[in-house]
Amino acid sequence: MARFLVKDDDLVVRLSWREKAAAHRGSVRVPLTAVRRVTVESDWWRVLRGVALHGVWMPDVLSAGTRGHVGGQDFVVLRPGRPVVCVELRPTAPFGLLAVSVRGDAQATAERLRRSAPDIDESTAWRQPLPVAEETEDSWRELDMYRKH
Repeated sequence: MARFLVKDDDLVVRLSWREKAAAHRGSVRVPLTAVRRVTVESDWWRVLRGVALHGVWMPDVLSAGTRGHVGGQDFVVLRPGRPVVCVELRPTAPFGLLAVSVRGDAQATAERLRRSAPDIDESTAWRQPLPVAEETEDSWRELDMYRKH
């Protein structure tokens, strides 16, 4: 099962070999300085945003991989029935959000990550919404562009 690790000055999402195969990638590594906010979501489906780009999306079993949306991309490894630790990242990071279903105490995992990150935004305890793009005639074509990469 995927888990968050802090190694040196990086936050690492370590995946099991099955999750690596499902997500079509290896572990994810971002600098701790890129961590903006850490929250816990009890409902896994609330974490999903945008469209599936790479990975496996099996409802009620496993959602693992990269999702694209107007704000960039998210990396998720979600299992129904488990709480999700959501790590919002700054714009310099390759993803806008890392979301991982965790075993055990999700609040304790989130608190450990908050203590490890040097510059956490504590202005709110909730995940921030995506910016809403102006809808144009080409909006859906632009969104479809994410699927082809």
